[in-house]
Amino acid sequence: MTILHIRAATPYEQGANATDVIVNEVHFNRTTLDLYKYTLYSNGTLSNGTDCYLAFQEFQPRMDENGTFVNGISCYAPVHGIGLHASIGMAFTAFFAVSMFLTMLNLRKHGCKYLPGRTMGRRLKWLWLLFVAACGLISCLMTVDVDRSHIQGTSLVLQSVFYTLMTPGLMAAVWEAVRHWGSWQERQILDRDPYAFTKRSSRRRQESFLPILFYAFALANFFLTIPRSWTGIELQRSPELTALRAQPLATDLRFKLAAFMSLAGTLVICYSLEHSIYRYRAAPTSPLSQATFYLTASPPEFLLALALLGLKTGYAIAAAFDWSVSPLRVAVSQGWLYGLGFAPALLIILLFNAVGFGELNEDKALIVQRGELDSALASDADLLGRKRWWKSRWPRGSNRGRSRSRSSSREQLDRYVEMGILAPHGKGDGEDKDGSAAAAAAAAAPTVTTRTASDASSSSESGFVTVTVASPGQQED
Repeated sequence: MTILHIRAATPYEQGANATDVIVNEVHFNRTTLDLYKYTLYSNGTLSNGTDCYLAFQEFQPRMDENGTFVNGISCYAPVHGIGLHASIGMAFTAFFAVSMFLTMLNLRKHGCKYLPGRTMGRRLKWLWLLFVAACGLISCLMTVDVDRSHIQGTSLVLQSVFYTLMTPGLMAAVWEAVRHWGSWQERQILDRDPYAFTKRSSRRRQESFLPILFYAFALANFFLTIPRSWTGIELQRSPELTALRAQPLATDLRFKLAAFMSLAGTLVICYSLEHSIYRYRAAPTSPLSQATFYLTASPPEFLLALALLGLKTGYAIAAAFDWSVSPLRVAVSQGWLYGLGFAPALLIILLFNAVGFGELNEDKALIVQRGELDSALASDADLLGRKRWWKSRWPRGSNRGRSRSRSSSREQLDRYVEMGILAPHGKGDGEDKDGSAAAAAAAAAPTVTTRTASDASSSSESGFVTVTVASPGQQED
């Protein structure tokens, strides 16, 4: 008695005799129906657990004595028209398709390599966005069959599975965007100063541990939801069957834990963003600026993306406890499913693509920064060969500078002579009164001709100083 009530079986309408029954104005043999174990259900279907046929309104199947049906329409055939649920789903399908095209353009733009180094880090964000868009496209496309089917089957399962896959994929996309932004800040700093992070700290250790922690939560969300039996979700063929099979599955412990795993992963993303700002952005000095430092220093797209991800995570937690708002429920309100389920994912994809179109490829941006830095250094040191404006306006000052430079060179040369490193011509250590020893030493010792750059710039002097290198091994008697 309980089984009949749960399956919502209805009694046959009595026909002309004891073995004749009427189903939707069509006469059936009661004995044949019982022989092949067919039962009439309150949702207008005639089924024996293996074969199922529609038996309401214009659907009037006929059964032969051998158990075969004529003019029978399968229960899983799409027989209804497209409703509001599928209409909104088709609009989201188009948006997801366009977002995939935009994401591939950004993947090509930002994935190209112009400098040595790895490019996988900058590509992962776009690859995850492609994955999320593909899952959203398939899930929204399945809403058409969900609307048209009288008895839910594979289409509802596919819609639910790919919708559930969007959550860990969206988490990974936001994570890779935040993580790579931190790596990009580090790369710019190291390109200007290779020794900027020589001081020992916990920075590298945290940056190695945070990805492991995040993907542990993301994989936990995946394994708690996806690898399981989804048959119970399609068993929403009557209120009794829904309460017995579908509702307990959608609100069981695994979905509850998975929702909190997504919340933990979102918190790890927030901490990673805070870590990157703390390590790679200069902190302000005023107390008011310090209070809002992490909000003002964070890129606006990350704040908006984290807010949307938090909205979707909150909806997942609510759906795990309340069946009436669950996206796995076939009769769920479109506002819950599309407003809090698909819309945050689509908005994050479009947000990152809009920002990606406005940004340069990182290698190109680094080349531009290097060019600006080299130009600034060259201009500061006058390495470009251009004459400084003050030299042309005040030539006396420049002449005084050249005079000071020549004087400094002369003093340095005299100091070398005093130290014995250089010896002027004609002033050897073994010089005697008649100068013969000096001549012999001068002939034997090598002669070095030295020209100073400061003297070369002066036309009034010869600019040449002839000196002889004193040979430490030669001594005059």
